[in-house]
Amino acid sequence: MNENTPALSNHREREILDELRLAGGSSRIQFLAERLNVSEETIRRNIRSLEASGLVTKVHGGVHITEGVAEKPLHFRMNENPEAKRVIAAKVASLVQNGDTIFLDIGSTTAFIAVALQNHRDLLVVTNSLSVAHTLAARNGNRIFFAGGELRGHDAGAFGSEASKFIERFNVRIAILSVTAINASAGFMLQDMQEAEISRVAARHAQMRIIVADTQKFGRTAPITIGDPKDYDMLVTDGEPPVEIGQMLASNSIEVVIACSRHS
Repeated sequence: MNENTPALSNHREREILDELRLAGGSSRIQFLAERLNVSEETIRRNIRSLEASGLVTKVHGGVHITEGVAEKPLHFRMNENPEAKRVIAAKVASLVQNGDTIFLDIGSTTAFIAVALQNHRDLLVVTNSLSVAHTLAARNGNRIFFAGGELRGHDAGAFGSEASKFIERFNVRIAILSVTAINASAGFMLQDMQEAEISRVAARHAQMRIIVADTQKFGRTAPITIGDPKDYDMLVTDGEPPVEIGQMLASNSIEVVIACSRHS
């Protein structure tokens, strides 16, 4: 976790942020109190703490997540730049062999990759994504190993120490990991501390580590890095990176694979 990234002081604050994400980033105090079955004063008290940490901004009668902190629910992210995610998914699927052992995280791009893998056979898939597990389970002799832990509402991902310990038990050939941002100075980044920890654990227990991200992620920033860029082997994307990001990737010996549409 970045030293500058604020930590949540209690479970209620995490619940409030989850509800705000599900509501699209903003909500009224009364609605949050009803959703969490607590008093409005309890919500206000926790919002004051979140605001002091720079995670939310209070407005009259309501609150919204600070720009740059919000991570939209998975079903919203699936509709963002879907064609790019499809071509990336097809390219990644071509790198996976029948009988392979892989890890897939909870990102929207990895959800597209799971769909692209539906015709593969005898895969051993480790994942903390309910979407990935549902897409690939009971198909073509696949074996799905789903990490335990707390299942989050906004992305149907399992997180926590139980999930990390579960993933540590496997040694997969390929870890396929999504990111929120790729920056020339900071490398690969995510919005969420728990997601970043899962990415690091999966990367440590994989022979090959593939980052998947569409070109909209280039030049963005996010609060938490997922480790040293040199710990990753390949970036699969849908277009050429900007010069500075390309130099960062080259200096860390990261292979860049450009996925192209069949019609291009």
